[in-house]
Amino acid sequence: MTYDEVRKLVLSFPGAEEGTSYGRPSFKVKGKFFTRIRAEDDSLVLLEVDFDEREMLMEAAPETFHITPHYKDYPSVLARIETVDPGSLRNFLERRWRKVMPKKLARELEGSLPAA
Repeated sequence: MTYDEVRKLVLSFPGAEEGTSYGRPSFKVKGKFFTRIRAEDDSLVLLEVDFDEREMLMEAAPETFHITPHYKDYPSVLARIETVDPGSLRNFLERRWRKVMPKKLARELEGSLPAA
């Protein structure tokens, strides 16, 4: 994927907007952290990924999934934009979107989520 494709996908989720987190460009949903692109390694920060799943992803696709020491204690994984599968990325983003979107709005928007 390209940066523009990732940006378009992230912003296709209802309530998603560009913002900043810790002084870095990021994406938020209703003011809550959604994801960000790490310029340091052209990776996307994916949250809501438990440690077992993260280990499996990094073992199965090390060219795409990795972490840095900063993320080792958090349920997250980094995904390289260039090699991440668009459908998989959409699934990771939807998982996070469901966590940060107000529940009432999530139910109202159930049928309008972006297609995979």
